[in-house]
Amino acid sequence: GVNAVRWHHAPHEWVPERDEAYIGVLMDDLVTKTPTEPYRMFTSRAEHRLLLREDNADLRLTAIGREFGLVDDARWQAFCVRRDAIEGERSRLQHTLVRPGSAEALAYGDLGQRELGREYRLIELLRRPEVSYRDIAAISGDSGVSADVAEQVEIQCKYAGYIERQQQEIERLRRHENTVLSADFDYQAVAGLSHEVRQKLVAVRPQTLAQAARIPGVTPAAISLLLIHLRKRSAAAGSASA
Repeated sequence: GVNAVRWHHAPHEWVPERDEAYIGVLMDDLVTKTPTEPYRMFTSRAEHRLLLREDNADLRLTAIGREFGLVDDARWQAFCVRRDAIEGERSRLQHTLVRPGSAEALAYGDLGQRELGREYRLIELLRRPEVSYRDIAAISGDSGVSADVAEQVEIQCKYAGYIERQQQEIERLRRHENTVLSADFDYQAVAGLSHEVRQKLVAVRPQTLAQAARIPGVTPAAISLLLIHLRKRSAAAGSASA
């Protein structure tokens, strides 16, 4: 429906990326793969599922819906309030310091935590597995944010390292997604690839790194090994020609 309207009013259709929405995963799988059985949308099919969480669906898609005219003013206003509250609370946690011996540090110790040996930001404390947002509120006082905002802030802080790593993988793949894998590419020569991954790559014979990344069982680590091998081969060819 969205693209039917855009066909009349916009030059480009909307094709969601695999890291934007599960429908993007579904569409890409059906177009680029050959299903051998009825297709079912499992979370395991999405290599970027850490970004495709239920709790951040509005953060991922509401702005897109607004651009397409699918989000009315009331819904947009509610979204903006929630988004700004999340960003504001994260900023507060980032800039609030807890110094050893301070009232906040003593409150932290009262929670049964080890004494702080140096200055910490609240966001650093929240990233600890044993510390909850409720604990942070007990240390620094109630910020007044709603429960769902507090939950989203805690999720983003707890999983920040994993989320950033996955986003880096996505950016790296986008930079190299059109890198060509020749039809006679020797996967046996790629050091570190598992036997299972080699079998799948030989069977499918992907034409690019992006296609290789979509093969079930071919991990981001395997794509990194392919990229390293290609770089080494290119460097060796350059040295030989010189």
